[in-house]
Amino acid sequence: MLELAIKGSKKYYGWLAVLLVVIGIGFLVYLKQLDFGLGITGMSRDVSWGFYIANLTFLVGVAAGGVMVVLPYYLHDYKAFGRITILGEFLAIAAIVMCILFVLVDLGQPMRVFNTLLYPSLNSVLFWDIVVLQGYLFINLIVGWNVLEAERNQTHYQAWLKPIIYLSIPWAVSIHTVTAFLYAGLPGRGFWMTAIMAPRFLSSAFAAGPALLILLCLLIRRVSNFDPGREQIQSLAKIVAYAICINVFFFLCEVFTAFYSGIPEHMDHIKYLFFGLHGKASLVPFMWTAYGLMLFAIILLVNPITRRNEGVLTVACIAVFTGTYIDKGLGMISGGFVPNPMHHVNEYAPSFPEILISLGVYGIGALILTLFYKMSISVKEEVGA
Repeated sequence: MLELAIKGSKKYYGWLAVLLVVIGIGFLVYLKQLDFGLGITGMSRDVSWGFYIANLTFLVGVAAGGVMVVLPYYLHDYKAFGRITILGEFLAIAAIVMCILFVLVDLGQPMRVFNTLLYPSLNSVLFWDIVVLQGYLFINLIVGWNVLEAERNQTHYQAWLKPIIYLSIPWAVSIHTVTAFLYAGLPGRGFWMTAIMAPRFLSSAFAAGPALLILLCLLIRRVSNFDPGREQIQSLAKIVAYAICINVFFFLCEVFTAFYSGIPEHMDHIKYLFFGLHGKASLVPFMWTAYGLMLFAIILLVNPITRRNEGVLTVACIAVFTGTYIDKGLGMISGGFVPNPMHHVNEYAPSFPEILISLGVYGIGALILTLFYKMSISVKEEVGA
């Protein structure tokens, strides 16, 4: 099927060329970071995780969100999702590859990644995070490739795939749960040390992942002869509506717990994010924008009339994706490190090299997604013809 990925129009080749340029620029800047060190980033002694880990945190959620099409189709036999399940699995593959790359660039030296596997520490949450990410990547590669091959041959996928498919469902939950434990297990960070961290991560994942998948389905309909289906898109929209409501509710639970009980370590982080602290307030407009977008999306998605309008649905999904990205990216990382345990405020902002390297990683993810989607759509067009 690989030959299907290299056949396309001039616009297709032009898009691939743009992605290769973005990847090339990011790689050149990464070589500079490799030579100079992480000093070219905006990170410091107080904020030792920055833009790289923020993107990792968000993209793990995008990958985990793919289970929202796998679970109804394979476990509950919701046949309508059969048209888009492969799209969710390939989206998960691209997201996981980007997650692994963000870990790679954040650790500074590539050998440090291999050291976590060569000399594993079983009480290290990072070790288990790398294990579950790699496992989920291989599971989706095996399942996605074999299911697509079976569809091309117009046969049922092999019986031995069934246990692996079932395994992928709890595994998808585990990748985001373990990532949440990276934060929740740090006793010196009041903003992160909460039992509800994993549920918050999962609720945002089940909103952002399907929201992105909806946008991709609408795009595929415009640029190809394959229609993912209106029923499928509307079913995903309902999942996004419920998940984003739960995500906002969980945050409000955190606000109540922090301020009603008067926990200074927890209150100061929320104050900094939404009102500023000690005269520092660089994230305030971003956080109000994030929750404004999520509340706006809830209004559009909960109302069946607006949700069924695909133009309005597009706006709502963009609002969900952008809002959760700001909340889990900028807010979750900076909000946990600022203020520091001594209640000093040393703000963080990503440097220009950090942003370019991150764009390079996103370019790799977009390239992988483009190639896999090209194969998938070509197979579905063949079968449909």
